[in-house]
Amino acid sequence: MPVDAVLIAGPTASGKSAAALAFAEKFGGAIINADSMQVYAELRVLTARPTPEDERRVPHFLYGHARASERYSAGRYQEEAAQALRQARERGLLPIFVGGTGLYFSVLTEGLSPIPPVPPAVRTEVRRRFETLGRDAFFADLLRRDHVTAAKLRPSDTHRLLRAADVLEATGRSLSAWQDARGHSVLGEARFARFVLSPPREILLERIGARLKAMPERDVLDEVRALRGLDPSLPAAKALGVPQFARHLSGECAHSDALAEVQIATRQYAKRQLTWFRNRMKDWKWLESASISNLITQTT
Repeated sequence: MPVDAVLIAGPTASGKSAAALAFAEKFGGAIINADSMQVYAELRVLTARPTPEDERRVPHFLYGHARASERYSAGRYQEEAAQALRQARERGLLPIFVGGTGLYFSVLTEGLSPIPPVPPAVRTEVRRRFETLGRDAFFADLLRRDHVTAAKLRPSDTHRLLRAADVLEATGRSLSAWQDARGHSVLGEARFARFVLSPPREILLERIGARLKAMPERDVLDEVRALRGLDPSLPAAKALGVPQFARHLSGECAHSDALAEVQIATRQYAKRQLTWFRNRMKDWKWLESASISNLITQTT
């Protein structure tokens, strides 16, 4: 194998996990997670995390090791991915990073922006101002003070909107400026093959629908039920399916309606993932089929 690592990105339901597993079995690999929701222990079914059977077939790293009550960050991922990379190499295994979180792949190949931590007092004040001004006025204020960053955001994306304001208040420097100042990448000078799996749209939509229908209703609801009382601002509380099925559990809608909402949200999420990949991964190898023969041909 002429590379030191393999990276497989793709939208949800693109077949990347199955492809990575087949590739790992053929070439003696270890699979390292690059998906921001599959790190949470409580979200195995909803995030379509590898099954215990799959995890026994080849070594898996960084799956289900964080609690839903934690605010898992890209900075933590950087540290843990570097550690997983070392462990795989020490065992003589080919590291195969697979997932759908574009930022995590940027951490692997480009490095993470060295943004200083935001003091709790600043976070509190920013959120007080958000509540006082309201979303539209808050966004307009950010647009005036940090046009470059705000112009990239959707006003409805509260998490990123607050993050941009936090950084500006805490550092006096725009989030965009910090993001342009990259640190050291996890992979460094390693040789790696990079793939984006992008099935035709109709096939991807069909797979999304099939995956949701195949999820055991009891297991899904048990996972969501276990998250009751979780801070709604935490990433795990926003995972696809959690808000929708939580409304069903509270009696606000039928299970079929919640399922339909999840399908729509998942399609929208897949579209956003592909937009990121097209903008940031133009030089990666794009494949419509996730077949093992395709990956081998493009890697060897």
